[in-house]
Amino acid sequence: MNRNFYFIGIAFFGMINGIFNQLALIFALLYVQPLIGPLLFGSLSLTLMFASLMVSTATVILGGIPAAVYERATRAPESNNVSLWIWLAGTALLALPAAGNFLKIGL
Repeated sequence: MNRNFYFIGIAFFGMINGIFNQLALIFALLYVQPLIGPLLFGSLSLTLMFASLMVSTATVILGGIPAAVYERATRAPESNNVSLWIWLAGTALLALPAAGNFLKIGL
């Protein structure tokens, strides 16, 4: 399979988790609002978008850790299909709490 499809899937699961995972989004919003709120002119909607972006980025990073451990263990010089599958599966598992809201609301 083309590598771009892996990256599209990883970004999709990160986006789903960032938008529809209400618990992680509220947690990120509570920590982002005092720090970044004044920089965004106190706008709650902009702060919420920034918190959503943080949750999405954290999902992609945390989902890639098992793939990085696999690549390190096998001493692979670059990412192969197995490590990309591991990364995709990791982000999919992290996005499971948000899957119910995504399927209920839709995109």
